[in-house]
Amino acid sequence: MAGKRRRANGWEYVFKRAGVLEKPLYLTFDTEAEGDAFAARLELLLDRGIVPTEYQPKSSITTIETLARAYMQEAHPSHKDLGALEVTLKTRGSTALLRINAGWVDDWIAEMKRVERLAPATIRARVGALARCTDWGMRRGYLVMPDHALRTLPDGYAQYTKTDAAKAGQTRVDVERDRRIEPGEDKRILEVIDAGVLARAQRPYRLPDPKALRCMFTLGLESAMRMREMYTLTVGQVDLAKRTVFLDKTKNGDKRQVPLSTVALAALRERLKFLGKRDPQSLIFPWWDGDTSQKALVKASDYISKLYAGIFGQAGCADLRFHDLRHEATSRLFEKTKLSETQIMKITGHKSHRMMMRYANLRGSDLAEQLW
Repeated sequence: MAGKRRRANGWEYVFKRAGVLEKPLYLTFDTEAEGDAFAARLELLLDRGIVPTEYQPKSSITTIETLARAYMQEAHPSHKDLGALEVTLKTRGSTALLRINAGWVDDWIAEMKRVERLAPATIRARVGALARCTDWGMRRGYLVMPDHALRTLPDGYAQYTKTDAAKAGQTRVDVERDRRIEPGEDKRILEVIDAGVLARAQRPYRLPDPKALRCMFTLGLESAMRMREMYTLTVGQVDLAKRTVFLDKTKNGDKRQVPLSTVALAALRERLKFLGKRDPQSLIFPWWDGDTSQKALVKASDYISKLYAGIFGQAGCADLRFHDLRHEATSRLFEKTKLSETQIMKITGHKSHRMMMRYANLRGSDLAEQLW
């Protein structure tokens, strides 16, 4: 209960709440009845851990740097956003939050084009990361952006205009990879994996756990799962009876159920049989130790990427990347099934319909072949 006492100028109330108020709050009212009524309302909020904005201490978060650091610590942004924000802080971190308006945003975008000469996709990634950071900041009351200049940009804002190109000395455009698996390539890749050895200038390199490499390659080609989603899989996430894999931690932060083709099902069944009876928390693949820190995950991703790059190179597919398997698997879902775009997005975890339109074109081509 708030303490109260009569003063010469009215009634003084003192509110103390450990863990909620940083220091005691003193308020004075003309009458005891007015004070009691206000105290009852305020204490109800304090009991629930809520401090009205007007009684919160002045924030020390006044710059993009201080806002971003608080956001990184408390909001768990994606790995992609973390990277984009870290780069932005190097050049814009000292900017006062009050300066973020339409003019500031336009100048920043112009600098990314004309000075840094960044690709449109990179520009969108940086702007999007800062927009999500400021969204969080506004919800926490650290800043006010009535027009939210980072959210009211026109379509195509990241594309280079003629003026941008003249100032930068070049035009940057998004390059979307559309590498498909050519006939025979998957067979050659599996032959290299099964052989278990990569030729090297000095001495051959023996592949670690070829059976796991074969399973993961097959799973990537058949399921459209991302590399990280696969190498972090545990035994408990696989339901052979229902032919599904449950992903509870994805790149987009959403949970999803991935149905398995007969080929992917056979590969996982063989892998689980090889592993024997294990705890549901046991990892299916051997290249990650369970450390969920970004540093450990990036290290594992880099290691696996290099392994497959060597395998693809020896198989005569030097321009192939592991992520291209996801593109191939998604393309096949459009070409070989009658699933709707929405159903396929639920399987692959894609969020953008713009991205899926690339694959929808494949279905249009397939239908055209059936016309007279």
